[in-house]
Amino acid sequence: MKSRQEFIKDITPKIAKEFEIEEEAITEEANIFETLELDSISLIDLVSLVHINYGIKIAKEEIPQIKTFGDLYDYVAASVVDESHACDADK
Repeated sequence: MKSRQEFIKDITPKIAKEFEIEEEAITEEANIFETLELDSISLIDLVSLVHINYGIKIAKEEIPQIKTFGDLYDYVAASVVDESHACDADK
């Protein structure tokens, strides 16, 4: 399981490449929608990027709460912890 910092180091270049922006623009405080200039199609690209690379599905109803990259990092970190606890319960 990756730490939050390892996840940030891993996902930031992927987001930068996918959305053709500089990595430096991706800060925890930066608004995802403004920074990436997201529309409904590119939002699907971001959700898919997270799902494909980390196996985490972002629920439709959760998307409005994810406003900054920090929110995204927190969401993924919490999802990874939930997944690992679910796996531990299966043992």
